[in-house]
Amino acid sequence: MKNSPIFFVAFVLIMTGCLSQKDFIAEYDFNYSANFKKYKTFAFIDNPEEEDVEFVNIIKRTISNRLGSQGFRFQDDKPDLLVNYKVFKEEVKYRGYEQPNFDYWLQRKGAFVTEDQDELRPEDKDKDENYNKVKYSQNNGMLVIFVIDNKKGNTIWQGYTPAAFDLLSPDLSTDLTRATYKVMDQFRVLSRSK
Repeated sequence: MKNSPIFFVAFVLIMTGCLSQKDFIAEYDFNYSANFKKYKTFAFIDNPEEEDVEFVNIIKRTISNRLGSQGFRFQDDKPDLLVNYKVFKEEVKYRGYEQPNFDYWLQRKGAFVTEDQDELRPEDKDKDENYNKVKYSQNNGMLVIFVIDNKKGNTIWQGYTPAAFDLLSPDLSTDLTRATYKVMDQFRVLSRSK
């Protein structure tokens, strides 16, 4: 069976399907002074300079779905969290931070996290609560998502992935959705708003 032409064709189709999908690698950093246990609602900051309505709708829908699955409710009037995003279309130099593992840090602070946590390495637990800068510059674009404490006006979490989006590609919607989910998968806070 393995040597049959049908098996070979099926194998090639599976492999080319896997290779054609982009693998987005997301990073994040967060604010140590944020009280992630208290946030229950969110809304978006209007981005009037964003010209592509489809682009905006894909990102907002993906973020809303992810936050909704984690117990957060959308609320236009005085939400706990404001969410903003930026799509950089050219190479950008971006500064992030090396920090303790977010899930581990949240659990230490008594917050609830999603169940699909990665196994922690000892060095992830031992990192101190400093903001050790990391510069990102090898990219052809970037998607950045900001989560802001609406009351204090501070960015409490930001996630980002190097990503070059081809606005003319038939896969734009899929690529944008996958990149946004990949970033939001790093924001594993659960809201107990019920």
